[in-house]
Amino acid sequence: MDYSKLQNGSDIRGIALEGIEGQHINLTEQASRDIGRGFALWLKEKLDKNDLRVAVGRDSRLSGETLCGWICEAMAQEGIKVTDLGMASTPAMFMSTVTEGYNYDASVMITASHLPFNRNGYKFFTKDGGLEKQDIKAILTYAGGDQHTGLAAGCIEKGSFMDAYAALLTNKVRSATGMEKPLEGFRVVVDAGNGAGGFYVDKVLKPLGANTDGSRFLEPDGSFPNHIPNPENEQAMESIMEAVKETKADLGIIFDTDVDRAGAVLSDGSELNRNRIIAMMAAILLREHPGTTIVTDSITSTGLAEFIAKRGGVHHRFKRGYRNVINESMRLNNEGHDSQLAMETSGHGALKENYFLDDGAYLVTRLLIELARGKKEGYTLESLIADLAEPAESKEFRMNLLLEDFKPYGQSVIDALSEYAAKQPGWSIAPSNFEGIRVNLDNAHGNGWFLLRLSLHDPLMPLNIESDSEGGVLTIAKELYTFLAGCDKLDTASIAAFVK
Repeated sequence: MDYSKLQNGSDIRGIALEGIEGQHINLTEQASRDIGRGFALWLKEKLDKNDLRVAVGRDSRLSGETLCGWICEAMAQEGIKVTDLGMASTPAMFMSTVTEGYNYDASVMITASHLPFNRNGYKFFTKDGGLEKQDIKAILTYAGGDQHTGLAAGCIEKGSFMDAYAALLTNKVRSATGMEKPLEGFRVVVDAGNGAGGFYVDKVLKPLGANTDGSRFLEPDGSFPNHIPNPENEQAMESIMEAVKETKADLGIIFDTDVDRAGAVLSDGSELNRNRIIAMMAAILLREHPGTTIVTDSITSTGLAEFIAKRGGVHHRFKRGYRNVINESMRLNNEGHDSQLAMETSGHGALKENYFLDDGAYLVTRLLIELARGKKEGYTLESLIADLAEPAESKEFRMNLLLEDFKPYGQSVIDALSEYAAKQPGWSIAPSNFEGIRVNLDNAHGNGWFLLRLSLHDPLMPLNIESDSEGGVLTIAKELYTFLAGCDKLDTASIAAFVK
C-alpha cells in the first residue's frame, strides 16, 4: 500500500475518527499496524541491534488509546519490547530516551498537535532527537511492503514516565534559584485546553510552592470542549488572559495539546506570544551567553531584530517549520557559531541546553526561574522586554493556489515578484531571504515590510504584512495588489476585499 500521503514533514498524520463531513478515516488499523512494523524495521536497521526497547505515549485525543494498542501490538510482533507510558507529552517521550534509568532505544508519541479532534498521528524519537523527513519516508516505504524483522515476538508492558519528567523540571528551577519552593507567594495559572499539559500544575508548580487556583481545563478530554489547545488560537489566548485577570496572577501559561509549544500571559494581562516570547527568551539567553545567535522563522518582526541586536546578539531569520529552524541552529553550532535558541513565532522553542528539543514545558520553566530571580533581584518579567518595539499593525493573508502542481507556479510568482520589487521606488529586498521574498518599504510606501512565501505542504501562499504606522498595512497591501492581481492561478480574493 502507498502510505506516502500520511507523511506531514517529519510527522505522520491522518484522519483517525469520523465526525467531520467529507473527511474519512485513513489512519486505519491496518495503516497503524503497518507503520508499527515499518518503524521496527527502520529501527533495527538504524541501530543494528536485536534487543530493542521502545516507549509509546499519547496525548488526550479520543483515538489515542486505540492507535496506541495497534502500534504497540505491531511492534511487539516484530520483536520489540514495548512499554506503554499512557498519557504523556511529546517532549517527555523524547526525554524517555535520554533519562537515566529509562534510556529507551526509541519512543513514539501519538498526537496531531493542535489539529481538530478527528485527527491523530505518530511522532518518532531516538536519543539523537526527532526523526527527519527522510526517516519518515523510509518508515512509510517499509510499511507499504511485506518485510518483517524475523525476530522472536517481544512483549508489551505498562509503565510511567511523567513523574520523572516533571521532576527534571522542578529540579531545574530549584537548582537555578537555590530554593526548595521558589514560587511561594506567586500565583501561576495554567490553561491546558484539555490536552496533555494539565500535569504541570500538580507535578511542577505546586511542588515549587505556587498558588495555582484559577487554572482551567486541566482534565484531558480529546473532544476539546472549551477551546482548541493552541497558543496561536485567539479564543485560547483570550481564555488564559481572562484567567490571569480574574485571579490577578503573576503569570499565566497555555500549552498546545501535546505540550511541545507554549504561550504565556504576564501579570499586566499582556500576551507573551509570537515575537514577544522570542524576545523574552532572547533576553534571558543573551545575558547568559553574550553574542549568541537566535534563529527564528521568517515572519519575525523588525522590532525583534533590533531588540536582539541591541543586546549584542545575532538575529538569524530562516524558514518556517520548527524542524527547519532547529536544524539551522544546530548547523550553526556545528560550524562553530554559538546558537542557544531556535524558535518559531508559533511557540515552538528549542534550547541548546535542552537537546534542541522543542518543549513548551521547559520553555515556561525557564520563565519560572526568571520570575523567582526577579523577585530577589528587583526586576519583573515585563521589564525584560520593555524596550521591544512592536508594530502598529500586522496582517496575514492566506491565498490558495488554484492548480494541482502548485509548487512550480508558486515559485514563479516569487521569482516574478523579486524582479518587480527591484524596480519599485521605496521598496528594498531584504538581505538573506531564506524563504520566499521579504521586502522593506520606506515611510512613503507604508513604513514596514511584507513577506510572500510558499507553504511547506499546502497549495497556498501566505502573505504577511507589518507596518510601524497606522494605515501602513493598507498602503502596502494596495501597492502589492497591483502585482498580485496579475497572478491568474493565485486566489487573491482576501487581499482584494481588504484593499477595496
